[in-house]
Parts: sequence; structure tokens; C-alpha cells
Amino acid sequence: MTEDEIATCIQRASRGAQDAHRELYQRFHGAVRRVALGYSSLGPAEVEDVVQETFVRAFRELPRLQHPRAFGSWLVTIARHHAQALSRGARVRGRAAEDLALELESTTPAIPPSLELERRVAVVRELIEGLPEGPEKETVRLFYLEGELSAREIAERLGLGKSAVTMRLERFRARVKRELLSRLLAAGVG
Repeated sequence: MTEDEIATCIQRASRGAQDAHRELYQRFHGAVRRVALGYSSLGPAEVEDVVQETFVRAFRELPRLQHPRAFGSWLVTIARHHAQALSRGARVRGRAAEDLALELESTTPAIPPSLELERRVAVVRELIEGLPEGPEKETVRLFYLEGELSAREIAERLGLGKSAVTMRLERFRARVKRELLSRLLAAGVG
């Protein structure tokens, strides 16, 4: 893509054109991923979270971008800030989880796997119910509660690009992980 083509694509994306979002994502996701991979404390799921969250934030703020030619560097800056925040959080969570695992190992009996799975499913259902009504909740409900549609089928049903559905699902997965960790840490503290 030339700079002029990118600028045109950005203008279309800022007006909500899904195909333009898709083009920008395809053109720049490699650069954003490389930024995220530069943070060694981030695991594969967090790298994906950086990529998805970067594009979500960028597309949301796109109408405010005054210089379309700066899109690439602006996007990398968003990715770097998100990766730094996740990296700091990952180090803290990692130490807390290790400490908690050691503590739980020595003080609590093992929970049967079926009960643990039930608890996690209940947390996911509760989180889905707690989402505000709207496109994200509908996407997550179709994928996790109905469970019969693929991301591509959901995209077709909702009139979206598959990448938009994937971004919504990744954001929800990250939310579930944070909530499960929070509850696990709270249970260990109490």
C-alpha cells in the first residue's frame, strides 16, 4: 500500500468501513505483533491481547487522527504503551500467582477437576450476563453460550468482518482471565 492508499483507507475506516478496518489490520498487524513480542514477560495470549486491543483503540480513536501518514507510528505507540502496561501487570500477577500457588498447595485440598470446570463456566456465564447490552455481548453470547457458530458464521450473522468478531472474543477472553485470576487471588487471601 502506498501512503496515499493508506490515507484513503484510514479515511474510509474512520467512517466505519469494515473492509478498510480489515485492510489496515492486515497491513499493520505484523508491526504491532513485533512490538508485543519484544516484551519477554508477555505470553502468547498477552501478545494477542496487545495486537487486538491496539487495533480496537486505534479504530475507536481514528476520527481524531490528524495526520493519516502518521498512522503506522501512532499505532506502534499505542501497542508499546499497552504492551508495557501488560508487561508490568504480568510480572506482578506472575509473582502473586506463584506465591498463591505455593500457599494453596500447602494449605488446601485439591478441588476435583469437574468442580473447577463448573466454577469457571459459572464465572464465564456471570461475566457474559454482566456485559452491557450491545454488539460485544451478542458476539460473546453467540460464541460461548450458543456454542454452535464459528467466528466466521457469527461475523456473517452480525454483518461484521471476522477480525472484528475475533477482536471482541479476544477482549472477552482477556476479561475472563483477569476475573478468574482476581477471584483466585481473593480466595487465597480470604
